[in-house]
Amino acid sequence: MTQNRYPIPARETRTEIQVANSRFIATAAPVFSVEEARAFIARIRQEFSDATHNVPAYLIGHGSSVIAHCNDDGEPSGTAGRPMLAVLQGSGLGDIAVVVTRYFGGTKLGTGGLVRAYSDAVKAVLAVLPLAEKVSVHVVMMATPYALLERVRLLIQAHNGRILDETFAADVTITAQFATTRFPAFQNALRELSHGQLAAEIIETTEAIMPLSSSAPTDNQ
Repeated sequence: MTQNRYPIPARETRTEIQVANSRFIATAAPVFSVEEARAFIARIRQEFSDATHNVPAYLIGHGSSVIAHCNDDGEPSGTAGRPMLAVLQGSGLGDIAVVVTRYFGGTKLGTGGLVRAYSDAVKAVLAVLPLAEKVSVHVVMMATPYALLERVRLLIQAHNGRILDETFAADVTITAQFATTRFPAFQNALRELSHGQLAAEIIETTEAIMPLSSSAPTDNQ
């Protein structure tokens, strides 16, 4: 998967495992800045304020530009946050934060047991985590004659674009969004449809979130 296209959590998700009577509750969420990650961690710690530990780990970005962070929240050094972060780094995901909440069950797990438990808790939530994708997109604008409007709309849909706005005047000015990898094919098809009379102008290149089950962007970030 390329640097400008990578999987992220689609929404906040939670699951729980039990190890030697201790409860390990893993909550994962999409985060797009250090501030968002810290706010998520603070919220989970407040929700589980009576827990023995709330151990965080997060990745902001992806690949060579990633910001990574973890801590052990009072567990023995290197037994909790670092193993959690290692699972995240091996998952291929970006823009993700996980907090594993532990309620101590009375049985000490030892160093190796803690490493396995925190790692397994993250693996468990990743196994049920719905995924989306962060994608580089072009926002484009085109002036379309009314006679071609429906055909242009269908063409946008066929190339997995998303119509953001339509302004009706002498022509219809359409603002649409395409994954950067899909836009050249749309541009060629638009020119073919209009016999060279129409072309879409790129007005912005940004990022959008789309579900992995679809190729149409669903939201800007």
